[in-house]
Amino acid sequence: MKTVKDFKRFLESEEKAENTVEKYIRDVTAFKEYLGKRELTKKEAIGYKQALIEKGYATTGINSVIAALNCYFGFIKREDCKLKAIKLQRQIFCSQEKELTKEEYTRLVNQAQSNKNERLSLIIQTICATGIRVSELKYITVDAVQSGKARILLKAKTRTVFIVSQLQKKLLRYIAEQRIKSGAVFITRSGRPVSRTNIWREMKGLCKQASVNDKKVFPHNLRHLFARTFYRMEKDLAKLSDILGHSSINTTRIYIVTTGEEHLKRMENMHLII
Repeated sequence: MKTVKDFKRFLESEEKAENTVEKYIRDVTAFKEYLGKRELTKKEAIGYKQALIEKGYATTGINSVIAALNCYFGFIKREDCKLKAIKLQRQIFCSQEKELTKEEYTRLVNQAQSNKNERLSLIIQTICATGIRVSELKYITVDAVQSGKARILLKAKTRTVFIVSQLQKKLLRYIAEQRIKSGAVFITRSGRPVSRTNIWREMKGLCKQASVNDKKVFPHNLRHLFARTFYRMEKDLAKLSDILGHSSINTTRIYIVTTGEEHLKRMENMHLII
């Protein structure tokens, strides 16, 4: 009988990202706890989906759980239990509480510098100026900084990310000051790459001092800010998708969703009310 550990080994053999593996295992484990000693059936799977809906989980969150469970059901040869995702109308606007502005980003960077946390300041700027995932920071190496471009390998795909000259100069100075000879630039005292958890916690620590809503402050939102800024300048969704390393342009569309303020201004300028 195949176990969750077997499923984890399968996901790793499929070269799924580490965070994806962790999430799928977490979702499958939660489902197994719900199921208890009851037999796995399509009815039970549907019941779990309904339970998540009744608990008020966001539709996108439920669909991500369904994706994990369907992968697991395929792995154990129980395709009959696979679930349909909840249909979701494409989001046109996002909540203003969630959109990190360039001004707020600037305040976070300045606050990190005021706190004499140069590493955090540069991590924030590096993610925002390149659009990389926080898990891809390990590819910002001494060699990458010196050459001005990083080779990112994720999900069996390789892409090149450019490091703009201003950022390159700052990173080169940091490397020299920290006497980092090779490997990842952002490391702990023990020499290991800084973890996502530590970065998240340090960023949250800036919120109150920088007067930024903590709901907006997390590493992935810097990637969203990069995407919106790039798209406003270039209006090239396909190119942005390549830069971000997305497999589908539909995923990229999520990244350029705004609060709708620009849309409203354009509508106001139409002057159609007499």
